[in-house]
Amino acid sequence: MSITVLMNAGPWLPVPPRGYGGIETVVATLVPELRARGVRVVLATVGASTLEADDRMHVFETGQFPHLQRPYNQVMGLAHAHLQRVVAELRRRRDIDLVHDHMEAVGLAVWGALGRSAPPVLHTLHWDLRKHPELYGGFDGGGRVWVNGVSASQLARAPRNLREHSLGWAHLATPLAAVVPASPATGTTAASPAATGHDRTGPMVILGRISPLKGQHLGARLCRELGIPLIMAGPVGGLDGPRELAEALADPGHPAHVNPDVRYHLEQVAPYIDHELVRWIGSVDGARRERLFGEARAALFPVQWEEPGGTAVVEALACGAPVIGLRRGCLPELVEHGRTGLLADGEEELGDNLKRAEEIDPEECRRSAARRFSPSAMADRYLDLYRRVLDLAARAR
Repeated sequence: MSITVLMNAGPWLPVPPRGYGGIETVVATLVPELRARGVRVVLATVGASTLEADDRMHVFETGQFPHLQRPYNQVMGLAHAHLQRVVAELRRRRDIDLVHDHMEAVGLAVWGALGRSAPPVLHTLHWDLRKHPELYGGFDGGGRVWVNGVSASQLARAPRNLREHSLGWAHLATPLAAVVPASPATGTTAASPAATGHDRTGPMVILGRISPLKGQHLGARLCRELGIPLIMAGPVGGLDGPRELAEALADPGHPAHVNPDVRYHLEQVAPYIDHELVRWIGSVDGARRERLFGEARAALFPVQWEEPGGTAVVEALACGAPVIGLRRGCLPELVEHGRTGLLADGEEELGDNLKRAEEIDPEECRRSAARRFSPSAMADRYLDLYRRVLDLAARAR
């Protein structure tokens, strides 16, 4: 497909991200596949990004995600400064055929406000669509701006007006590693019996930012009660790990003291952490993430909300980690119950499923991920969405 796409990843984290960064991981997975299919990609990101693209633009040299912990009146211009540069660049050059936008709320509002002067835009919705009801309920894309979700369950909860602007959904993908690197702790790999058999002996793993929505408190409590080792990996309140959190809390003026995710961690998660059976290791990069999932007994998702996309779910399956979780949001779409994981309707059933993880074949998890969540499959889906946006925009013109 010989088109030029402006891929707007936003100003929050570099692409690919170093550790946490769901949207940036999606962009980093999609762009190489698009370019391999002949699409030219202009990447709107931050200067620290290392992903190869045909051209780039940025306002900020480094990711602005840590600043989001500051008061809103101090950070409200960050997203707007980034989009101001993107719109100015579009007006300057004439080679952009389509914008693929990933910026929550502000992105959709700016493209919609351009009216008939907007380029053809596909805006991917990565979040809970019950947020921003006034924006979504009154949005008008003018035949130029369209949206897609990352799961059917996500779009089912969208306001009717937003669904009328939707072209469907595209499940997320993850680069599939042929062999998970050896673990420093055990020296085993995904190709070894310890990693591929039904009797995996590694810990349970919860990967994601520490947040009430992710349910780490529930996972930690159940694992403590059942005597099952658990590793929790992910940042809290924009802080990468235990050392960064301790340093922030030692500073009386640091915004971590009033951050709700930090308060959740300290009050509801930390009491279960004993540094032996239950551990929190902070953010992990791609290689460490693969090692964790590659050796995990299972990946645990005790989610307390309607998870929209499930990046970590498909990453776990790709590494052969069975998924044990609650039947909420996109999980029933991604996990084949009894085949690639076990889903529960409540806490008691979730605890029972933790004891049954060995029933799931890790190789079946890998095969399912390769078939359903490969970068190639995601790229083909987005090429189809691009064609539909361009066709609809041409009709509107």
